[in-house]
Amino acid sequence: MVEDPFFDQLRREEYENLDKHHHVYLDYTGGNLCPKSLVISHQTLLLENILGNPHSSNPTSQKSTDLIENTRIKILEFFNAQDYLCVFTPNASAALKIVGESYPFGRKSTLLLLSDNHNSVNGIREYCFQQGGITKYIPVQYEDLQINENSLVRALHETPKGNGCNLFAYPAQSNASGVKHYLRWIEVAQREGFHVLLDAAAFVTTSKLDLSWCRPDFVSVSFYKIFGYPTGVGCLLIKKSSFHLLTKVWFAGGTVSLASVVYQHKFLKNGCERFEDGTLNYNNIPAIETGLKYIESIGLERISRRIGTLTQYFIGELKSLVHDNGRPIVKIFGPEGYDNRGGSVMMKFLDALGNVYTFEAIELMTNANRISIRSGCFCNPGIDEINNRLTRTEISQYFQSRQNGDYNDMKSFLGKQRGATRASVGLPTNKSDIDTFVTLIKSLKNKVLKQPEMATVQTLAEI
Repeated sequence: MVEDPFFDQLRREEYENLDKHHHVYLDYTGGNLCPKSLVISHQTLLLENILGNPHSSNPTSQKSTDLIENTRIKILEFFNAQDYLCVFTPNASAALKIVGESYPFGRKSTLLLLSDNHNSVNGIREYCFQQGGITKYIPVQYEDLQINENSLVRALHETPKGNGCNLFAYPAQSNASGVKHYLRWIEVAQREGFHVLLDAAAFVTTSKLDLSWCRPDFVSVSFYKIFGYPTGVGCLLIKKSSFHLLTKVWFAGGTVSLASVVYQHKFLKNGCERFEDGTLNYNNIPAIETGLKYIESIGLERISRRIGTLTQYFIGELKSLVHDNGRPIVKIFGPEGYDNRGGSVMMKFLDALGNVYTFEAIELMTNANRISIRSGCFCNPGIDEINNRLTRTEISQYFQSRQNGDYNDMKSFLGKQRGATRASVGLPTNKSDIDTFVTLIKSLKNKVLKQPEMATVQTLAEI
């Protein structure tokens, strides 16, 4: 892997704390790191202006309103989304909830979900159930964690048309495995009479989403995933021609133009403000425009190439790790190449006999060495059930035998592993970060687990 002087300098100038604190950060899918210049720029804006609650016509309110609307315009420009409305939300999950509670599910509705979905998407099924609709899951293939094309096409085609509103929801990129799912499925589903909800939170961190040609009805986005700061701000992009589908189920401050107590009636606002409950995060929203300009100054294509180079090197180094008996130390889930994946690598680790280290044991090792990764199911139970070969019968027996439960209780009941380890690269990542992680994993070479639940915690100084 050849180092890139541009990104080396970017790391020194914008992310100096990584080397200052000798920390390896490999959790960019969990949350991006904020560049120094973005924080300073936003601090200056706050210190040099007086911003007030935007729900007024006074000067400080007008200043906040202007900054919010400029940011809204910038978001639509960034995603080439002139035919969309931008609704600010606290995060991507809140954006997804708006669709779930407002979409016109009915007794003849079908909600089609991919088995590879974040729980914030899975949760929409509860709204469908409440209205008497049905939910179906499209499987992904164990071998590469891609959509089973035949199953998807068949489910889309066989769903009854014209009797109710049908919704297809899936991620542009898996938050767990990093697999990119084809955006062409949007048009295919729409031709079959489905509306499409695209979870773009993981995808837009390193890939260009152009909504002038890829035209889902609804898109959820989280901005800290892209440039780290601020947290607590996301958005729902709604295609203008689909806005009428969403029915506001309650009202709050900021969402109505008029409401009465004496006569219990209200008039909802007509635009995106209809779904922006309460006071917007007006102190932080302006940082979104600055963050998007920061990404544009680097270039999304350049970022994507960089992430591709890092991921290919990372996967190659992990695949080279083998025990002396030829067994692999690392099992990588999903496609081996970068063409159909983002910067996430989901994996599990094996001893010399093929026994699996628990993800908790691996995380103990990385924590001890100041390496930040992420472990568990990543709020994506579908992928976890596929990777660990958990059957419908096993899962149903567990849920039917209990009123309450948790992750560890399920593992004990099933007698099977759950979860995995995920490492993800980002703008500041360099070769040294990857090599440090790989060197630590090399310490597992030729070891045999004495207890399946334990792994030796070593520091790099001891290796």
